[in-house]
Amino acid sequence: MSVTSEEINYLIFRYLQESGFVHTGFAFQNETHIHKSELKNANVQQGALVNILQKGLQYTDLELHVNEDGSERECSGPVALIGPHRCDKLAKKARRDESMGRGHKRDRKDGKKGHRQLRDREKRARTEAEEDESMMDMDPADDVSVVGTPTATAVETPEVPDVKIIPASDAITLKGHTADVFVCSWNPASPSLLASGSGDATARIWQIPANPEDALQDPIVLKHLPALTDNNRDVTAMDWNAAGTLLATGFYDGQARIWTQKGQLRHLMSQHRGPIFALKWNKKGNYILTGSLDHTTIVWDTTTGEAKQQHEVHTGAVLDVDWLDNTTFATSSSDGKIYVCKVGTQEPLKVFIGHDDEVNAIRWDPHGEYLASGSDDFTAKIWSMDQDNCVFNLTAHEDAVYDMAWAPHSKTSKEPRILATASFDTSVRLWDAGTGDCLRVLSRHIEAVYTVAFNPTGTYLATGSPDHTINIWRVRDGVPVKTYQGEGGIFEVDWNKSGDKVAACVANGTLVVAHVKL
Repeated sequence: MSVTSEEINYLIFRYLQESGFVHTGFAFQNETHIHKSELKNANVQQGALVNILQKGLQYTDLELHVNEDGSERECSGPVALIGPHRCDKLAKKARRDESMGRGHKRDRKDGKKGHRQLRDREKRARTEAEEDESMMDMDPADDVSVVGTPTATAVETPEVPDVKIIPASDAITLKGHTADVFVCSWNPASPSLLASGSGDATARIWQIPANPEDALQDPIVLKHLPALTDNNRDVTAMDWNAAGTLLATGFYDGQARIWTQKGQLRHLMSQHRGPIFALKWNKKGNYILTGSLDHTTIVWDTTTGEAKQQHEVHTGAVLDVDWLDNTTFATSSSDGKIYVCKVGTQEPLKVFIGHDDEVNAIRWDPHGEYLASGSDDFTAKIWSMDQDNCVFNLTAHEDAVYDMAWAPHSKTSKEPRILATASFDTSVRLWDAGTGDCLRVLSRHIEAVYTVAFNPTGTYLATGSPDHTINIWRVRDGVPVKTYQGEGGIFEVDWNKSGDKVAACVANGTLVVAHVKL
């Protein structure tokens, strides 16, 4: 086996071209004289350099963690191209949960997959056994009320037989992706511009017509370098800047990218050593925050594409991030902790400890006074920067809390601040953040609820589930008013700026855009 410098130079040149570094590639080929080489017309697959490096890392991983007797040494620490490897020994279950269950966005969301079902059955069996043991030891006269935990006295929404079905004539199915569509995001400035991300290593920007019967233009395809196998080609996260001029995407290869509306690659941001699970612009648009399986968060300078600061405070995968303001942000992790950090300060401003399992989602309320969190420990919690313990512990769900959203709210409004939580127990709950009371239980889905989103006025809530259903609820009374039956599980829903369209990511490789007439 032999490798020549000429071959290496050619692979680097191809990488620069594929990544959009046109001027750098031109200078590199002139410095190395690759354009005069016999390799200049070589048939090399796209992403060859990245694939070779990833294969090398896999070999290094095996070399480091296989004992002389052939047994495998337990370790969840990432193997990186640069820097020493540090073994992180964990129990087999913890390693499986992080690298398989939480390590792959698709496995996190696909409730029908064997791994998730097995994990749920194990957790349910443990819970039931603990409850049975507790009931046997309990004195009937004991008072079992919990101090500081609000009671769930909400009236469950009754089945409503006359919910209007959104007809196929009021929906557009967007086809083009060749794998499950995981994420979508409406442009905040243009109510007709929609972005989507898929497991086919592409994101797409769609121009949605005003009426379902109008002709649909071909989307702009944003090609990400192909990853090593079919199982790690996911565009895992995306977000538009506040002006709607730039789109950021996170990929399973650990790289983030910034694109223009026309699909031009503005920056390729590479420093994470594992898949990116969360990505958010700050409101000003000068920073992007990313969270990864490698346990770190990175603040990126969007004018240069360079990493401004990296925080490594968590001991598990970073599952979600959210900005409080232009420089302060919160992060949540599979380690069960929530950190609040600030750009320019290495030490965290605050750490919130209280969850007993992975924290799947965090959201600052519209006024920045409260931070909500949802966890695999079946609870949601509301926190304040003014105290260490949670303000309210919301304990009514009977399975993992997977997603959440705050309703838009004006400071002058006398209406309660409402938090919606989506759970694997098939329900959505609406909470009063001022009292911790559960206002409504929205029960119509027959499988786990993956996603919730309020319309721009906060009067309606859209929910999606692997039961193939999108439901739209009236917030004031919790009544379902519209429903749409799709052809695959729903991963994510999102309202456009004008509130007349709901987009949904579908597990069959399509997007559905429903024109909602409320």
